Amino acid sequence: MRAPTEEVRSVSGTLIGAGASSQAAGMQGWQAGFQAANPATTVEYDPIGSGGGRETFLSGGSDFAGSDAALKNEEFEQSKDRCAGDQGAINLPHYISPIAIPYNLPSIETSTLNLTPELVAGIFANKITKWTDPAIAEINPDIEFPDLAINPVHRSDDSGTTENFTDYMAQTAPDIWTYGPIEPWDVDGPGGGEGAPQTSGVVAAIAAGEGSIGYADASQIGELPAAAVGVAGEFVEFSPEAAGRIVDASERTGGRSEYDFAIEVNRTPDTADSYPIALVSYHIVCLEYEDQETVDLVKAFMTYVGSEQGQADGAAAAGSAPISAEVRAEILGSIDQISVAG
Repeated sequence: MRAPTEEVRSVSGTLIGAGASSQAAGMQGWQAGFQAANPATTVEYDPIGSGGGRETFLSGGSDFAGSDAALKNEEFEQSKDRCAGDQGAINLPHYISPIAIPYNLPSIETSTLNLTPELVAGIFANKITKWTDPAIAEINPDIEFPDLAINPVHRSDDSGTTENFTDYMAQTAPDIWTYGPIEPWDVDGPGGGEGAPQTSGVVAAIAAGEGSIGYADASQIGELPAAAVGVAGEFVEFSPEAAGRIVDASERTGGRSEYDFAIEVNRTPDTADSYPIALVSYHIVCLEYEDQETVDLVKAFMTYVGSEQGQADGAAAAGSAPISAEVRAEILGSIDQISVAG
């Protein structure tokens, strides 16, 4: 096997992707950086959401998918039909970002809202419905909360951000959040609250309604304040660095191709230097394609995105956490295996 390299081969043509809206800001940085180095290329990306992105990819409508959740087992099996050859698709974790819990409470804007995992789960499971609930006041004794109903805002589309956020609640407060990690909230979740499509829709709904609270990629919450969450007896605000540490401490899931890089995120760290509500967003690509032009485009773009420069460009555009040098080297080894079937 050839040693992986971060060198990006000069290519031409159009590469089509679709998927996670959380990647939208980072993707703009990647598109600009890659196309500047390869002026004969165009990278198109439709931020339709993780579920829609995987569906589009599996139906052959795109060359790659962006997704805040790795391919499910049944989707991996489908990918063997979608991709050339018989190896199916692999998950490449190229984007790490904290999921913020933004809220709209102007009367407490000079304070930071602290939430334990149990409070987060209680709010989104519709078990804590007023901002004056004693459980919230106990954790925030110096804040005078308004007498308002809590309006929990969730994604109405199939969302990998939802899957990451509900995985956090399932791991940290399973007795309260009893639904497990879910992707379609309105089908598998507790009901209630307000649904909005894509990351931008959730942020807009929170901003429009006093008393609202939700979850979204931290790079896209704008001026909304975000809660600090309980970790190891302390309260931690989101940051790319803290999100990156939680991912570095997590394990690959295994069980598929040796080149697959799906990660099982550990949401219960022992120390308060990590932010546990992090999303790992993937680029899903075939290991084998039908033609050399697509192989060259996919390998060149994914090599750039996974390179030190690509990670820096994405982080500058989105405030995300660059993947570590060790993980980057392993991912580049997987990208190096992409080839024409036959």
